[in-house]
Amino acid sequence: MHLGFSAMNTPGDPPPAVLARALEERGFESLWYGEHSHIPVSRRTPYPAGGELPDDYKFMMDPYVSLAAAASNSSTLKLGTSVALLLERDVFSQAKTIATLDRLAGGRVIIGAGVGWNQEEFENVCRHPWNKRFGVMRETVAATRALWNRDEVEYHGDYVDFDPVWCLPGPLQPKGPPIVFGAMGPLGMHHAAQWADGWMPVDLGLRNVLQSIASFREMVARAGRDPADVPVTIQTMATPSLDTLQRYRDHGVLRVLIGVDADMRYRSDNIMPMIDRFAPLIPDLAD
Repeated sequence: MHLGFSAMNTPGDPPPAVLARALEERGFESLWYGEHSHIPVSRRTPYPAGGELPDDYKFMMDPYVSLAAAASNSSTLKLGTSVALLLERDVFSQAKTIATLDRLAGGRVIIGAGVGWNQEEFENVCRHPWNKRFGVMRETVAATRALWNRDEVEYHGDYVDFDPVWCLPGPLQPKGPPIVFGAMGPLGMHHAAQWADGWMPVDLGLRNVLQSIASFREMVARAGRDPADVPVTIQTMATPSLDTLQRYRDHGVLRVLIGVDADMRYRSDNIMPMIDRFAPLIPDLAD
């Protein structure tokens, strides 16, 4: 099992190139950044973790630019988004940005994608209905993969629709970067089982996650796919113990993304100590 690190990607964090080098030198598999292009000042949508929205959300930098900087100072570290809000960008520009990053990074990109939790943010930039966002995501991913894999592409769906275009060059990875769906609940699991290259749930308790993984693999099989082809990546909200990590490994989880504890997530001075704390565990988890 691999260990990755997820950070908020604010100016107060270690610079991406510095963080990438530190992670690669210590044996981490990957670095992951999330995405919020903006945060509405007045929100009807509550913060999912409860309470007030942490200030760091207002200062998140662009994940693709930061991952490009990380790529420049690393050679094997995989570069991921956790998660990219694909519905909040133009499909052509986004496909080109990701393809360019994958080429410049030597084929190391993984796209963790989500539909988002902030309805007002979504509505500021997306013309589609909020209650149709899962269907829009399915078509956005299908159209993006087509743009990556064919020279001349057209796509005609209910939400994404365009006549033949060229959107070259494609990514370095032959089929494009894996697109891992980060969505919880029955509907999110259903979509991940149907079309995603992996599933990325949030760790809300070991027993619940392990039960969800078993249910997800059954859904993948019912969709006519091999569960081994749709691996699971776990995002942690609290610092996991070695026993928890080993149990994930023993249940076939591909990777776990750690970060500082949820109540300390926005304290950038905790990042390097946490990396040093977990680095010695990596060889044991790979067994």
